[in-house]
Amino acid sequence: MLFNKKISLVIPAHNEEGGLAHLLPDVPTYIDEVVVVDNNSTDGTGEVARGFGCRVVEEKQLGYGIALKSGFQAAEGDIIITMDADGTCLFEHYPRLIKHMVDNEVDFVTARRIPDRFRTFTSLLRFLGDMFLDITIWLFFRFWIYDSQSGVWAFKREILSRINLESDGWALSEEIKIETFTHPELQAAELPILYINIRLGDSKLRMWRDGFANLCYIVKKWKEKKTADQIPSSSR
Repeated sequence: MLFNKKISLVIPAHNEEGGLAHLLPDVPTYIDEVVVVDNNSTDGTGEVARGFGCRVVEEKQLGYGIALKSGFQAAEGDIIITMDADGTCLFEHYPRLIKHMVDNEVDFVTARRIPDRFRTFTSLLRFLGDMFLDITIWLFFRFWIYDSQSGVWAFKREILSRINLESDGWALSEEIKIETFTHPELQAAELPILYINIRLGDSKLRMWRDGFANLCYIVKKWKEKKTADQIPSSSR
């Protein structure tokens, strides 16, 4: 419990036995349940998670978004927090995110990652690609955040019934922010955290293909919302 709230941690995991073995021993006591989504792994991801007492959700359809949505459905906490299994985010940041939610009556908080990003040319390209997507979201949806692709969130579980999450892939990261920041009845915020730019295991992100897919998804989401806004509420 933290601030009298039950906390659920959801971790999507595809072939992450090594990362989980490093991460799970350090789960702090304020986290009441850990839900690990074994996303069609071919290694011992599920076994490692069970060995640390986690709830394991088996999701055979491969995809970051579908794994997270499966984890959200299984989570029972008042507040859900998310973390990748690669060790790039620290547990110490989450109490600040949750405190901001409680103190300011915020429904959704996303973390702006502030890392030592530019160790390699690839990390520089990824930063520039993320910035391009941030600008695109601002142009289409008129809200600004610095890290639309962050997967570090804290949010009230109850908002899941009020937002529409469709993406089964990486685009869920931007979709959940579009849904919460543009929702007329929800409060959303972005806070900075320190991000460790050294991951455990291999990255599953394919920079060019997934980046282009995320760009296309922003346009698709904008068209859907524009169409929905043109339909009278009495006809929905």
